[in-house]
Amino acid sequence: MTQKPKPLHSIKVDGPIPAHLARSVIEETLRSAILDGRLPCGTALRQQDLADLFGVSRMPVREALRQLEAQELLSVTAHKGAVVAPLIQGDATETYELRILLESEAMRQSVPLLTAADHARAAAYIDELEAQRDYTEIGRLNRLFHMALYSKAPNKRLLRLVEDGLNEEERFLRFNLEAMGLGKLSQDDHRAMLQAVQDRDTDRSIELLEQHLNRGVEVITRYLATPAAQSRQAAR
Repeated sequence: MTQKPKPLHSIKVDGPIPAHLARSVIEETLRSAILDGRLPCGTALRQQDLADLFGVSRMPVREALRQLEAQELLSVTAHKGAVVAPLIQGDATETYELRILLESEAMRQSVPLLTAADHARAAAYIDELEAQRDYTEIGRLNRLFHMALYSKAPNKRLLRLVEDGLNEEERFLRFNLEAMGLGKLSQDDHRAMLQAVQDRDTDRSIELLEQHLNRGVEVITRYLATPAAQSRQAAR
């Protein structure tokens, strides 16, 4: 009988981890594996298995899992413990409504404080997005572009919540962007937003952001309603 592959086998740990770095190394390693799909949705992550994998006690593992749960990359369920959270599903509208509230406020706080260097960094991400054909990279660059516009918001807790939403979108785009047929429209939106940000027009920046996110939820909602999308989600 063929044995099912174990997702944790995809994670490579190079040598012993210093005790003071254990939690952060475990968190970042698992985060990367969740985002790139090596740990698929529904994968149960047991503390002892992870402790054995990383060669540490269960305490830093528990702390790392708690951080990933706070980022909504994991959910805790009865009998299974920590489980890799699902991608955006039927609640896409609610998810994007919350993103609009959070990201609009982050934009409002950040725009007046952004520098020419910040503007150049955001422009460079757009250029990379225009040229990129790897859908995994497109998801990552999209997140980095948005965070570049919000990066100067003084409210760091707000920024963490914003990045959690962008992480969720990044995971979804990694696995569905090609099938959705998205591309050029998103870059037009990004360029218009950046121009408003460079003009220090905060109200216009927020207006364009809201239009951009509303377009996104319309496309995702239509896609999730298709038989092809439903079969892909069920397979995960």
